[in-house]
Amino acid sequence: MFSKDIGIDLGTANVLIHVKGKGIVLNEPSVVAIDKNTNKVLAVGEEARQMVGRTPGNIIAIRPLRDGVIADFDVTEAMLRHFINKLNLKGFLTKPRILICCPTNITSVEQKAIREAAEKSGGKKVYLEEEPKVAAIGAGMDIFQPSGNMVVDIGGGTTDVAVLSMGDIVTSESIKVAGDVFDNDILQYIKKEYKLLIGERTAESIKMTIGTVFKGGRQDSMEIRGRDMVTGLPQTITIHSHEIEQALHESVAMIVQSAKNVLEKTPPELSADIIDRGVIITGGGALLHGMDQLLIEELKVPVFVAERPMDCVAIGTGIMLENIDQAPASL
Repeated sequence: MFSKDIGIDLGTANVLIHVKGKGIVLNEPSVVAIDKNTNKVLAVGEEARQMVGRTPGNIIAIRPLRDGVIADFDVTEAMLRHFINKLNLKGFLTKPRILICCPTNITSVEQKAIREAAEKSGGKKVYLEEEPKVAAIGAGMDIFQPSGNMVVDIGGGTTDVAVLSMGDIVTSESIKVAGDVFDNDILQYIKKEYKLLIGERTAESIKMTIGTVFKGGRQDSMEIRGRDMVTGLPQTITIHSHEIEQALHESVAMIVQSAKNVLEKTPPELSADIIDRGVIITGGGALLHGMDQLLIEELKVPVFVAERPMDCVAIGTGIMLENIDQAPASL
């Protein structure tokens, strides 16, 4: 074997790449900066993210993935190729095998797009796996036993909720409410309440710094700057945690409802296991303050945040790559 097997968590917000034997070697934002006039890729990843909302007219910073699926095929392919080349993995004889993750309820056309993007960017053989399954493995759950495990994977574009047993998904639901929607909720709230326009990056920074989804869970505040909609001039305001809780309330309620729907469809024997074992939250949304407390209150079962929630899917791809020769999981 002259090439390495690689696992890719192709996220709406971040791309993580796991190389067999080396662990996670790349974690960059899923952003590509392109010159509109020449269609040339100028920057990828963190460098391109710095440009979001700050570029002249001819340069656009694109996020090629929306809601967990490919919105712009060519840009996604260019981004993947850039990342894979950066790792310098190709052996002199062979191309790497790639295991790539996708949300649970995407269509076969969307699956095909993900597979093709991976193949064109330099993969020899491409395996597709469902995200919550891989996240559960990465979070340390033993999903291959005949007992129920529940995972809530809150990413950038989608939230995937699944109950797993015997190495497969028993019931699942995927909704397009996750990190991006939270950012937009904060942006709209500030626009409505304060007549202040802020950018996506500021909204994300607010979410991470003072955001909470549990009433009374946090009492922080921060100063933010933006453009006043009335005067058109820059302005600074102070915003508080409880306001962010209000802004995110509706979206978070949809995630809670989704988790309840999955539990309602779960066979009773597996439900009993979930009361014993609890629910594990993974993905960037797991880091949102109060998410675990809110789910404990609403679902009435123990809820735990995974040890490295952002990395669970990438770690899971690594574990699956170790065993890929025994059980090919190609969809």
